[in-house]
Amino acid sequence: MTFEDHRVHPRANLKWSVSLEIKGEVKEGVTKDISEGGAYVCCAAPLGPKEELSMVINSPDKQLNVKAEVVWASTYGLDDEITPSGMGVRFMDITIEDRRIIAKAVAEHLAKDKGPADLQTSMLDTLEIE
Repeated sequence: MTFEDHRVHPRANLKWSVSLEIKGEVKEGVTKDISEGGAYVCCAAPLGPKEELSMVINSPDKQLNVKAEVVWASTYGLDDEITPSGMGVRFMDITIEDRRIIAKAVAEHLAKDKGPADLQTSMLDTLEIE
């Protein structure tokens, strides 16, 4: 069983640009992967664990305004495709509509990779509302 098997929400390797508001400054980043519960955000100066931030995720459908908490950071990585500098964030304040947009995009991406036609429907049916 891999680490991925223990995640609550399925993740997809979707690269969406992100604007991060960190201590009054706006920084740019990009998601490496995303789920309805959080994302890995590649950025030059990641925050440390437990720090909170506001972010705007530029999904293909619309801009998603999210408040998030850093759960882990990679500040000493090689900053390459395998270990990019960035941080894993958990979404703390996100609308139900924005969660559904992410869940739908993840389901569509995973369906392309794995092929089951009912994957999207089953994932959206199990969307966790907090």
